[in-house]
Amino acid sequence: MLFWLGELLTDTYGPFRLLQSHAILIIIGLYLGFALTFILLPRFWRLLPPDQGRVHAAQSAGALGKPTGAGMVFISVFALVSLLVVPLRAAQLAMLVMTFVVMLSGYLDDRSRTPWSEYRKGVIDLVLAGTAAVLLAGFNGLVIWLPFTNAVIELSFLLYVILGTLILWTSINSTNCSDGVDGLSGSLVMLGLISLGVIMYFVVGHAAVSRYLLLPHNASGAKWAIMTFTMVGCLAAYLWYNAYPSRVLMGDAGSRALGFFVGVSVMNSGNPFLIFIIASVLLVNGGAGLVKVALLRFLKIRVLHNTRFPLHDHLRENHSWSNAQVLVKFAIIQLLITFGLFGAFLKIR
Repeated sequence: MLFWLGELLTDTYGPFRLLQSHAILIIIGLYLGFALTFILLPRFWRLLPPDQGRVHAAQSAGALGKPTGAGMVFISVFALVSLLVVPLRAAQLAMLVMTFVVMLSGYLDDRSRTPWSEYRKGVIDLVLAGTAAVLLAGFNGLVIWLPFTNAVIELSFLLYVILGTLILWTSINSTNCSDGVDGLSGSLVMLGLISLGVIMYFVVGHAAVSRYLLLPHNASGAKWAIMTFTMVGCLAAYLWYNAYPSRVLMGDAGSRALGFFVGVSVMNSGNPFLIFIIASVLLVNGGAGLVKVALLRFLKIRVLHNTRFPLHDHLRENHSWSNAQVLVKFAIIQLLITFGLFGAFLKIR
């Protein structure tokens, strides 16, 4: 909306041309998302359902009774601010709606007196991920680029949808499983989104830089970057209140929507392998447990039987890590992986 307003008023009021700058819109989206979430979240959390605890989660008693489902607030703010600052095309609008729908599915689970079963949530997530993958394939084309080579591959529609569904479903559930330590899931997602925002704006979204790095240029990269940094602003305000000791929890409404948006951002970068760079700790912490459970339940294969998942529970219970140690050390590991592999992915080609 602001972009079109700037286009309309530039000839009459010169300074309005700044509203056509994607960099300015990134700044507005980030700070406006932060400010609105910071102001609105405390006013709404008394209306949120109380956390019921997780039966198998370590130290879950500390969260019992706290307001949960805060994702309902900051994802709603994200959607409203995005409508204001992002020059929306069909692809961005579709993913904005899908992010909101994923949030609603999580919020219904947060409000339910009887928590939804793993299978029910898994099927719902699969349907939503598959729907989003079909939309992405239709709007964004089927071309991906690979690390360590300048090759660009055009996938078939079916293969792109399968790959996109897998990325989105894994990202949703890995992020959800990592939400068990104050500030952990939100901080790791925020680091990942900052990395993806930089890639979308400064790398694949920049014609000269993408050409220099032998990458396919994404003409909509700057638009995705605005959405990404708007989410960063909203998430930063939530973390202000979720820092240990937390006063409010994001719930499935937040963790599933954030995981979905991370997956969407990865697919829009054009390189699905980036999920291993920007969300590696989330995948190991939460996703490895999904693999362990799946192997045991469906194939009767027992692996890592001495390791508890999510991994943060294992480290707290078996190695006496505090919540602060888990958060800081996981964040450091993620930063080291991101900086190390980011350069390798882009320059070794």
